[in-house]
Amino acid sequence: MEIQTSRFGNISVQEEKVILFPKGILGFSQNKRYVLFPHAEKSPFYWLQSVEDGRVAFVVMSPQLVKQDYAVNVEDSLLRELQAGEMSELEVMCIVNIPHDQPDRMTINLLGPIVINVNKRCAVQIICPEESYSHRHPVIADMG
Repeated sequence: MEIQTSRFGNISVQEEKVILFPKGILGFSQNKRYVLFPHAEKSPFYWLQSVEDGRVAFVVMSPQLVKQDYAVNVEDSLLRELQAGEMSELEVMCIVNIPHDQPDRMTINLLGPIVINVNKRCAVQIICPEESYSHRHPVIADMG
């Protein structure tokens, strides 16, 4: 299928690559279907692009790249919801905020990770109860 996006123009998406977010993403509950693709070769960043609304796309990355000990406590109910038997079947990504005028001040939302069952193509965004995580954790300071 072809989708019209504001950032990438028309892109071709294979239906089997679409990830279903039954509850949507916080603040974007009306968008349920997304595709995930790399920003560039060897880049740590990915784009999570809405299939339903070409204006909605998020920059995401693995939280372990900025906080090596980052861990998400996944309850059995979430495993069932994502049709997974264990945590090893899931991938965790977090949304990155990149200010237009100061990209070196980018932050990552460690409080609201996205948990994806890549094989089943379904995902949810959860809220971590971990008090030491921030929704505005600096990316550059910890990567460098």
